[in-house]
Amino acid sequence: MPAAPSTTTTPSAERGAVPHRTPGAPAPRKPIALVVFLENVGHIQGVPLPRWANRVVDYVTEEYAKLLLRLYGAYRRYDRVIVLEDEKATGPQLVAALRDASRTHRVDVLLLVHGQPHALVGYQGKVLVGPETFGPLLAAQRADPTLLDLRMVYGVNCYGAGLAPTWLALGAKVTNGACGVNWLPEPSLSIFLRNWLGGKPFSQAVARSQRTALRWGAAIWRPSRDGQDHPFIAGSRQAIFGVHDLTIHS
Repeated sequence: MPAAPSTTTTPSAERGAVPHRTPGAPAPRKPIALVVFLENVGHIQGVPLPRWANRVVDYVTEEYAKLLLRLYGAYRRYDRVIVLEDEKATGPQLVAALRDASRTHRVDVLLLVHGQPHALVGYQGKVLVGPETFGPLLAAQRADPTLLDLRMVYGVNCYGAGLAPTWLALGAKVTNGACGVNWLPEPSLSIFLRNWLGGKPFSQAVARSQRTALRWGAAIWRPSRDGQDHPFIAGSRQAIFGVHDLTIHS
């Protein structure tokens, strides 16, 4: 069995116990947890860096992501926050966190990692989280549809659109994904978090972050003479998938 993931828990998580309910009263709504899968690996696409620089980039970007969560109120909005980073950014740890949190909470997911087609890039770039993880999890979910209680999955990973059908099959109500290599994880992430944690619908939060990110990108990477997007812009475009939209409060 995988080791239990490390957790950072807000005081409100102590309210996760099911309260007494009088006969005929509606069932209380489960609290909400956030699982953050976080691993930068210190890699910048197409830019070779010495090992020490990789370590600096890895540390700074991960601390920056955690700072954004605090800055925009994730620890106030969620009843429980679980951060899987560094050696905990693996397939077994992700599965364990999703299953454990789903027992008592509805679960949102942030994928703050690199990606490959149909896979996430985990610890130190040496761990791929793909079919070997999602295949058994999908089979377990089909055998027991109550296994996971997913709501939304938001990611800045490359090729995220390829994993969208997997997240929906696992029960997510809405998710997003980049069409190819995502060169614009920022300002996408910060704008999404500000809007999502501020109560905006998922689709609106993604759309707002996308508009600003593409505007920034267009100022750097000009379209071709025939009007086609620069490849970096085309790959960074986000798509939204789901059965229905939702807000952090719904």
